Amino acid sequence: MISAKSKEMKTHLTADEWAQYEQEGYLVLKALITPDWIERLQNRIDAIMLGKADTDYDSLLMQLDSENGEYDSAGKQSSGFKGATRNYRKIQELEWDAEFLNLMRHPLFEDACNRAYANSDVSCYRAMFMNKPAKRGTFLPFHQDRWNFLDRDQELTVWVALDPATRENGCVQVIPRTHRELINPSHASGFLTDGQAAEFAPEEKRVYVELEAGDVVLLHNHLIHGSDRNHSSQSRRAFSACFMDSTTRHLKNQLKTYPVIFGENAIQAKTRETTLSQS
Repeated sequence: MISAKSKEMKTHLTADEWAQYEQEGYLVLKALITPDWIERLQNRIDAIMLGKADTDYDSLLMQLDSENGEYDSAGKQSSGFKGATRNYRKIQELEWDAEFLNLMRHPLFEDACNRAYANSDVSCYRAMFMNKPAKRGTFLPFHQDRWNFLDRDQELTVWVALDPATRENGCVQVIPRTHRELINPSHASGFLTDGQAAEFAPEEKRVYVELEAGDVVLLHNHLIHGSDRNHSSQSRRAFSACFMDSTTRHLKNQLKTYPVIFGENAIQAKTRETTLSQS
């Protein structure tokens, strides 16, 4: 069951909405996730951060926020719990969590995946919580979401606001219509050089994507984007999932597979008990 208000749920994009996404490289969908659903997700991620969740922490990739706001100073991203604190920057592998897998399977996300990937089975490259704690947060340089160790590029990420996202607390900044070419394909994960950022992402071209909790943004992976630190007392929690064609393979590890979200072999969420019993 996805939501108590599923009968009122928006399940498909209009032709105009998809055309806007394809033209601009992003699309904002207001109030897509209901307040009661957002509250459940907030409670779940807080429980995970505070060590109160019934989950297999060893299977989660967790990264603490930087102390000084610099990207290169953020904590090491590695498996396992790193202490009870709300000052995590990223938590990954959430596609195996029932609450977040349920969110990922929103019918509208499936519709968007069908459009992006021509009705093929769809996998998840990564599903993660992204956080800018109050008066903290790590600066994220401008980049395109692209990983050159995969045999094909991804075309769709969904970004769900769990808190209001404002200019003051570090909302995502995008450069519209920059998704049609790769700016720095030699970089392993698509970060722009300082010179490229100055050329392609000057202040006058930036759109600050301000959102309310429950709003969703569809992002083309190649759209240039970044974000500032959080200068406010309001945290900026969000959930992001990158969807891809299920036939995508890791070029350096041919045995690696990615969990199917939409398709015949779609995964089920793991509980702590089943995960531990299989270890």
